[in-house]
Amino acid sequence: MTSLAPPAAITRSAGRRDRLLLAAVTAPPLVLAGVGLTHPHHLDATTATWWTWMHLLLIPVFPLLGVGHWLLLRRVPGVLPWVSRVAAFVFACFYTGLDAVAGVGNGVLMLRSGAADQSDLPEVGWLFGIGNELGSVGGWALVLAAVTTSAVLVRRAGVRALPGATLLVAATAVFSGEHIYFPVGVLAVVGIAVGSALLAAVARPQDVPASAADPAPTGPAPTGPAPTGPASATGSTR
Repeated sequence: MTSLAPPAAITRSAGRRDRLLLAAVTAPPLVLAGVGLTHPHHLDATTATWWTWMHLLLIPVFPLLGVGHWLLLRRVPGVLPWVSRVAAFVFACFYTGLDAVAGVGNGVLMLRSGAADQSDLPEVGWLFGIGNELGSVGGWALVLAAVTTSAVLVRRAGVRALPGATLLVAATAVFSGEHIYFPVGVLAVVGIAVGSALLAAVARPQDVPASAADPAPTGPAPTGPAPTGPASATGSTR
């Protein structure tokens, strides 16, 4: 006979999952915000070293913005959730291209060429051109993911999801154009973190099933024969 976990264990497990989800969807944008505070606004000989290393370090971080949508929609079936998941995957692919080409590629080019400024190297402009095209595709894919994720969670959780959904969509739209440049880009990724946190709070079932909250007894059933007639209060009759 199968026994059910006690309500306290279920509550602890749910709380642990909630904390992990919150950390997973907020840590990447907050890391990006912190790094964005140091993002150079111009690439030249004086900024090329940090420009290169910064974009190298962020290669595994940017895709995690897309992973956040997969986590918010975990175990949610339907077409719209899969639109969001595919859009988040497209973001991860194309935005990483921007990071590698315009970030790492241009940084290395400046370092190895010995040029004082990017205006001395037409190749830098070429790489920025293709990098920005890749980033534009990725950025708008993330906007699509934000819109569809928000729509799914508003449909499931109602008005409780509206604040987080509104903030997530607005901040993602700003991020798609401003990236993580200070100050607007930094504020945008902080907005993504806050919006994701608000949605994470409503992205889980709110009610514990009755079977879990009030489990049936698991001990052995009575083995004696059940009484089949009315019991006599005074004993047998003669």
